[in-house]
Amino acid sequence: MEWLHDIFKRSPEIAIFLSLSLGYLLGSIKFGKFQLGGVAGSLLVAVVVSQVGVEVDSGVKAILFALFIYAVGFESGPQFFTSLGKQSVKEIILAVVLAATALATVIVMAKLSGLDKGLAAGVAAGGLTQSAIIGTAGDAIAKLGLAADETKRLQGNVAVGYAVTYVFGTFGAIIVCVNILPKLMGTSIRDDAIKAEASMQAGVRVLGADQQHAAPDLVGRLYKVSTGSKHTIGQVEKAAPGSLITIERVKRGQQLLEVAPDMLLEADDIVLVVGRRNAVVGSAGLLGKEVYGIEGMELIVQRRDVVVSNKDFEKKSFGQIRDAMGLGVRHGVYLVEYRRMGQALPITPDLVVQLGDTVTLYGADLDVRRMASAIGQVLVPSTKTDFVYLGAGLVAGLLVGLLSVKLGDIPLTLGSGGGALLSGLLFGWYRARRQTFGEFPAGAVQIMKDLGLAGFVVVVGLQSGLQAVTTIKEHGITIFGVGVVVTIVPLILTMLIGRYVLRYDNTAIFAGALAGARSGNPAFGEVLDKAQNSIPTVPFAITYALANVLLTLLGPLIVALA
Repeated sequence: MEWLHDIFKRSPEIAIFLSLSLGYLLGSIKFGKFQLGGVAGSLLVAVVVSQVGVEVDSGVKAILFALFIYAVGFESGPQFFTSLGKQSVKEIILAVVLAATALATVIVMAKLSGLDKGLAAGVAAGGLTQSAIIGTAGDAIAKLGLAADETKRLQGNVAVGYAVTYVFGTFGAIIVCVNILPKLMGTSIRDDAIKAEASMQAGVRVLGADQQHAAPDLVGRLYKVSTGSKHTIGQVEKAAPGSLITIERVKRGQQLLEVAPDMLLEADDIVLVVGRRNAVVGSAGLLGKEVYGIEGMELIVQRRDVVVSNKDFEKKSFGQIRDAMGLGVRHGVYLVEYRRMGQALPITPDLVVQLGDTVTLYGADLDVRRMASAIGQVLVPSTKTDFVYLGAGLVAGLLVGLLSVKLGDIPLTLGSGGGALLSGLLFGWYRARRQTFGEFPAGAVQIMKDLGLAGFVVVVGLQSGLQAVTTIKEHGITIFGVGVVVTIVPLILTMLIGRYVLRYDNTAIFAGALAGARSGNPAFGEVLDKAQNSIPTVPFAITYALANVLLTLLGPLIVALA
């Protein structure tokens, strides 16, 4: 295999993309109802590839993870900050429970297996996939006052325990969160993700990108005015149910006429009626029979998203604004959707408008532009990413991750992952409030999440796979077995407490919270993949931020107690 080692030495990126390709292929294979998924598959393939000998710079891992976790935060920022409150208490308790059960499990298993302080801390770092424990435990060992050789040996054992247990620590969290948890709950992550999304939309039906109503609410119809009809355009529009139609065009003989409210319609005129379905259909009684394919009566309508920036609208109800705006401004324009921080709201007269909300308008170009100018600024659809905003967010997050505060002798830090997540949450939230800049298309967010997470896991497998196999041969299977227990037991205990004490009843939300409480980024990636929406990200963001602090604190505690 020297030729393969030589290839990977000259171009380690080949090993990364090979592991991704074969990993996702492996992850797509179903074993009965069990399926590894792309992330777990990539990790296993990377461990196998690492046996050839691959050297990958740790900076690659740091960059990929920063991209992933920032994108996750950016996507979930609006929901995260609107969800903070009493509903977050369960996530806080869940994170504390997992940290406490993890500490107890490590101490008990270390005593039963005769592990020293270094191996115990290493098993915690790898089994809980919290690399920061290596640093905090190493610092704590250095302060024990031991001989230099003994200090060096124990600190080396931290790395040994970490290398042996990290791979299963990653894989085990995926098994529990993606496979075992749904069986306990009795529902799939995807089904509950859909249910939660529908609940968040307050009953508003939000269609997917590839969906549309078979009977759309807004329609256009051509009618031929019957003999004996003596109505003006204004009279027909006002007589329709709810006045929810607009006569956009009139053709008399071969001539297109300029539409005006006081125009009297004559027999055999062809009129184009646009508006709400029930009103358009109801107008047939005043006009005549429906006709089709009339030349010159084509009309292109537009849907435009507009950000509310008119300060006269702030804190006023929808009904008040409608009455104050007047029919002249509103004529020919229909409100399709209303969103706040990315969440669709039911359109009612009592809905109170806030600056930064987004309205979706429907109508002819001139009508929509007239209405939009009165509301705020039109959002022009774009597939380009604002790299000024993206780069600024990542830089801010990584700088925050460098900050460290000492609690006694214990350094507390968010790290690059926690900093990027916090920055992503803030920048995503601010973008939702000020949507005229900071464009980050959904497709770009998704590729950053997918490539960032899968690439991060592959680099971990390539870096630690060879060492893990070698160390197992040298130190026996005991350390690995202890790592399995440390990985699984706290997750199972926390899962049971979450289900039967904290009363989690939604699998998607619970899976996100559990993955975050264990700082299980690959597990969270698989949860997101199963959910196929962003529902798990809010509970994950809360518990992940807490886990970065709580689990990091375990290093000195294990050194003191083991």
